Amino acid sequence: MRRLYFHFLRGVVLAVLALAGLQAQAQAYPSKPIRVIVPFSVGSATDITTRLIGAKMTESWGQQVVVDNRPGAGGIIAAEAARRAPADGYTLFFASSTIQAANPSLFLKLPYDPVKDFTPVAPLVEGSNVLVVNPSLGVSSVKELIQLAKTQPGKLNFAYSSSLSRVDGEGLKFTTGIDIVGVPYKSNPNGVTDLIAGHISMAFTDLPSSLPHIRTGKLRALGYSSGKRSTLLPDIPTMAEAGVPGYGLTGWAAAFAPAGTPDDVVAKLNAEINRILNLPDIRERLTQQGLDPALGTSAQLGALVRSEIPKWAKAIKEAGIKPE
Repeated sequence: MRRLYFHFLRGVVLAVLALAGLQAQAQAYPSKPIRVIVPFSVGSATDITTRLIGAKMTESWGQQVVVDNRPGAGGIIAAEAARRAPADGYTLFFASSTIQAANPSLFLKLPYDPVKDFTPVAPLVEGSNVLVVNPSLGVSSVKELIQLAKTQPGKLNFAYSSSLSRVDGEGLKFTTGIDIVGVPYKSNPNGVTDLIAGHISMAFTDLPSSLPHIRTGKLRALGYSSGKRSTLLPDIPTMAEAGVPGYGLTGWAAAFAPAGTPDDVVAKLNAEINRILNLPDIRERLTQQGLDPALGTSAQLGALVRSEIPKWAKAIKEAGIKPE
């Protein structure tokens, strides 16, 4: 009886010590550099957002935030790397609606589950795409672009690197009956580079990737894919205003961690990210890029992902895209 009591008491002590150790670990977090995996190239909206937030986290916590860009395969490469990382808070995944909401309908089989394999941490930003062409194409409006495409079936192409840009392009093709060819890229900046060089006819791209070139005249903006105009491009109509109904999808980026990341660590990360997004200089810099800060809780982000998956499934089906 005494031996049983001893083992029971020993178990209680070990449990208390283990709990105290976990609490101390959470309080000490972070005690080493944090890696943030980004599924797009340098200069993309998600990358710019990550670097702005990461710099502020480094200032606040005294630990370096390392950005790990892993573009390609519709975000699958980055998602797999993030899914397999230790669930200790030292590897984060700054993903987008492409990876977490649209991919389940774009691919017949995914090597990850956007809900089960990740812990939602915090929303980051929202934004939509703008339709841009090379001025040498000789069109000044969406209507002129559609007319040109109808006279040259199969000869015009569009760059895409995310589900949002792909659905925008395929939606234009499906809605208007034009024959244009989608060309996949690892990230928006890569497609923009080829568009400026004249290798691509058009692209639906995020504003951070295209806005500097629109302002210098290297690219011409024709329409905004959101349901409202951009304050940065107030003279550019929405696609619906330009005569193509059905547009209104908004993309987003958000912070995730591998499933099983401790709740205390997630709560600390959420509070820090929301604090940073509320800073006037960060809000101003994001707004100047055409991005809207999106604050919220971990639970709200989880609900967003679950609600966005069927929404994107509907949009992808309506755009005539078949899963690969």
